[in-house]
Amino acid sequence: MRFCPSIFASLLKPLDRRSFQAIVDRHAGDAYDKSFDSWDHLVALIFAQFSQARSLRGLVADWNASAHHHYHLGTDTLARSTFADANGRRPVPVFAETFAMLSQLVDRPTRRDGAQMLRLIDSTPVPLGVLCDCATWNGRIRGLKMHVVYDPTADHPRLIEITPANVNDVSVGRDTPLEADTTYVFDKGYCHYGWWTKIHDAGATFVTRPKLNARLRSRMKRPLKRTRGDGFRVVEDCEVSLVSKGDSKLPIPLRRIKIVRDNGQKITLLTNDMNRSAVEIGALYKARWQIELLFRWIKQNLDIRNFLGRNQNAIHLQIIAAMIAFLLLRLAARLHRISLPAIRFAELVAACLFVRKPLHQIHRPPPVNPSSRQPADPNQLLFNYA
Repeated sequence: MRFCPSIFASLLKPLDRRSFQAIVDRHAGDAYDKSFDSWDHLVALIFAQFSQARSLRGLVADWNASAHHHYHLGTDTLARSTFADANGRRPVPVFAETFAMLSQLVDRPTRRDGAQMLRLIDSTPVPLGVLCDCATWNGRIRGLKMHVVYDPTADHPRLIEITPANVNDVSVGRDTPLEADTTYVFDKGYCHYGWWTKIHDAGATFVTRPKLNARLRSRMKRPLKRTRGDGFRVVEDCEVSLVSKGDSKLPIPLRRIKIVRDNGQKITLLTNDMNRSAVEIGALYKARWQIELLFRWIKQNLDIRNFLGRNQNAIHLQIIAAMIAFLLLRLAARLHRISLPAIRFAELVAACLFVRKPLHQIHRPPPVNPSSRQPADPNQLLFNYA
């Protein structure tokens, strides 16, 4: 009988074992674990995301109940104490570099030479409460913050970083690697004039909102050929300069675009892009909402609220494993041409993890065997010995 891998095994195929082992060796990820290596750990955490395990005991019970599927995954049964120890001491860069490796794999089919790229930058809080003693309070929540650079064209996060909740967004944004011919869209929390200058010097553009206390002087008004966009109307487009005390100036060109949404809300945008029209700039900032939808999808369909460990290392590993699981879903949907909505696909994966069937047929029922044997050729005679 021809072998057919399970749905879970098919999802793990993009994870190249040789490349993963190179990452493990580089960070000595298996230095203290002889029977439960990094691959076992990663697969178990990804399984916890897909199966929506709510506790460590529940994860161990669900995983060990399917022990007959472990051989083809290259793993073994799971012990609760061993898993907890690995959660507390396995180096976080092992999983972080695995995420970066998968992100490049997702990004490869969508890159186009000379095409303008779009990156959305934002952060989302990860509340911990009293779960972890190292959680910090930022005035609203006690926990961590996940910073994401998101590619809306390929629909996947390209970079992630986890920091305490009281770390300012712009402190992480300034360390983001910049790409030429790329447009970065972010909100007013990333206001840093030195970073804006760095983006401009790298041959990239940005679209953001100025702070309320930012003083700008209008230098020249630009003609408005189109004023109507999708859900908004442009009322002003002019070139501006920063007004500040002393001799400090912002040595880059700036445009101020004022738009009015259909609900009456007024929004002021600031950009160094002098080529796009004002309507296109407004549409780029409107696309920033896609990263908010990403955060909502992850929190609703992956598990970054119920943690399997109480220390900082375990929480970081679980968050990164959740993002790896997200990339695996995106890769599977693209490679197998699955046209299901993302939420339906995730639900089917959770229900069929160890079902042996092709991944592209996950939404189809199994074939029904005929009640009687049918001839291979309809013109062939059947011998009746009755």
